[in-house]
Amino acid sequence: MAEKVGAEKYQQLEPATGRSGGDHEASATTQSEELKRQKRIKMYKYIGIFIVFQIVVISVFGLTVMKVKSPKIRLGNIYVLSLNSVPAPPSFDMSFETQIRVRNLNWGTYKFNDGMATFMYEGVPVGQVAIPSSKVGMRSTKKIDVVVSVNSAALPSNSALGNELSSGLLVLTSQAKLSGKVKLMMIMKKNKSAEMSCSMMFNLAAKSVQNLDCD
Repeated sequence: MAEKVGAEKYQQLEPATGRSGGDHEASATTQSEELKRQKRIKMYKYIGIFIVFQIVVISVFGLTVMKVKSPKIRLGNIYVLSLNSVPAPPSFDMSFETQIRVRNLNWGTYKFNDGMATFMYEGVPVGQVAIPSSKVGMRSTKKIDVVVSVNSAALPSNSALGNELSSGLLVLTSQAKLSGKVKLMMIMKKNKSAEMSCSMMFNLAAKSVQNLDCD
């Protein structure tokens, strides 16, 4: 009798034990799938962050490195070598040393062709100086030493030169334009011009430049 009761209890416990094993397997499967889902979510996050980072880098690169700016050309310090002036009849003859400075603001070289800087009195040319073709490295300035000679021979007789020379001051202007190309990353070339507009005031008594202003 005792053996029969024991057998019945064993039979009742056996299916229960089987259901418990199935629950463990289902729970393990669910946990595995959850871990895989979390890994996928992390992977998608990393991919998204990487894509955003690449977009930011490309945008910054395009707005800075690949953006082509117009080079600038300016006059450097002026040193008077000789200056002769006569108020009546009004005339002047002068020579001075200066620098033509071509500044390249780009992340690539700038190669420009021959040019000319013209010096004027009240819009009338009184002297010129040649600017030889050259190349400016990226983010650098090319300095070209020149000697400029100017005189009043081409001025009309009705100009206000006499009054100005009597005041002891002489105002000249200068303009120049250089045409060339900016080369980026060894593949991209873009035409760019450099322009200059300067005004300079000479003190006739001191034979020196009192003011120099370039735009």
